[in-house]
Amino acid sequence: MAIPILTRGNHAGKEATVIETKPSDAMRGIGIVQSGSPILQQPAQPLHLPIEHDLAAAIVNDLIAAMHRVRRVHNFAKGMGIAAPQLGIGRRVAVVQPPEPDTQEITLLNPTIVARSDDEDEQYEGCLSFFDVRGKVPRPLRIEVETTSYSGELRRQQYQDGLARLIQHEIDHLDGILYTARMKPANQPIPIEQYRQTGRSWSYE
Repeated sequence: MAIPILTRGNHAGKEATVIETKPSDAMRGIGIVQSGSPILQQPAQPLHLPIEHDLAAAIVNDLIAAMHRVRRVHNFAKGMGIAAPQLGIGRRVAVVQPPEPDTQEITLLNPTIVARSDDEDEQYEGCLSFFDVRGKVPRPLRIEVETTSYSGELRRQQYQDGLARLIQHEIDHLDGILYTARMKPANQPIPIEQYRQTGRSWSYE
């Protein structure tokens, strides 16, 4: 899907023109690091909390601001997330927006998955860092995640279904892993045009 951008001429009466831009180009234009950049393939460095409290807060603010920019380009019915390396910041921080409206963002500082369920499902995922395609990715349905608070305390939280999928995707980014590495060998990413015809929203009973 190309995103139309309307431009106008410099002279009165000149017709407007429409320039088609790819979704990945739109993401690049709002500051999202794109696939091929080395930082997306490197494990992010953990924060030293509470010593780096101010740095952690600044990174979280940058991520939330980036999420607002992304929403102006694309609507995310299934929720969304963004990790610090996608802004060129090699630190272990991510933010996830649950799909429910008016829900507080989930801040992940130094997140680590400490438990996974044996049962899993396979659903389509997209990535802001290569937004022209979608790919089917198998993931556990339930996870337990350990994070660090701004004050340096360790905390554990369980997540399931779509929210667990979103959080696993972002933690993968912090480990230098793109979702294509999680796909089954027989699967390949499909163009977004094809996904829009065959893909369905995540569904859990």
